[in-house]
Amino acid sequence: MQRRMLTKEEEAATPAGEDIQVRREDQEKINRFSSLHQKEVRWEEELRGKIKEKEDLEEISGELELVDEEELVPYKVGDCFVSLPQPEVLELLTSNSEDIDTEVTALKEKLEGVQEEMGELKKALYGRFGRSINLET
Repeated sequence: MQRRMLTKEEEAATPAGEDIQVRREDQEKINRFSSLHQKEVRWEEELRGKIKEKEDLEEISGELELVDEEELVPYKVGDCFVSLPQPEVLELLTSNSEDIDTEVTALKEKLEGVQEEMGELKKALYGRFGRSINLET
């Protein structure tokens, strides 16, 4: 994550007498941007976790294909493990993987919506305040 700060030259280029008043709607936009940014960070973290979980499931499925079909395999259900036949465990892993795919798609859609709204707020706020505001995340 890269933060953008004004350089000394950029600070000096801003006229000292130019004092832009922050209106109520401006403050509401700033607050909305902040709220969206927090959601974006949380959802991106959740998305990375889901992608990692899917990769782990795919790796486990690959390993289980090497196991004899009649052999019982421990499968975690809640806080305990249940011994199930290998084909049934593979079906459960496939189902879990599909569920994760659905969740990943939903998270990506949420992120796109949030990023789009943040872009619109950035345009409005930078248009009003110029270099006087820093919305770089």
